[in-house]
Amino acid sequence: MADPNLHQSHDLIASDMVVGTTVYDMNGNQVGSIERMILEKRGGRVAYAVMSFGGFLGVGHEHYPLPWEMLDYNTDLGGFQVNITKEQVEGAPRYPADREYDWGPESGRKVYDYYGIPPYWV
Repeated sequence: MADPNLHQSHDLIASDMVVGTTVYDMNGNQVGSIERMILEKRGGRVAYAVMSFGGFLGVGHEHYPLPWEMLDYNTDLGGFQVNITKEQVEGAPRYPADREYDWGPESGRKVYDYYGIPPYWV
């Protein structure tokens, strides 16, 4: 899990420092944490952050793919902030934590369309 008190001194960050980092909504309310990152095989670009949200004590939670460009690191909060509300997250495309998501273009388009931003691949 990421150490919220550890600050990186430049713009690069190790992936293991991202996983476990808290995600906050536009109002500064905690909505989840980064469970994993999805990268392009060929280009190495981070395409999605997968946020874990819901459930109780890790049971029953679901995974929410967030386009990477939606996340801004907020040093005051010590985590990533997205410009959406918790209610918008609740209605977002998601998948059960015990299954893998279809990371193809059709599923990706649904995620990007939901958030109203152009897909990274266009």
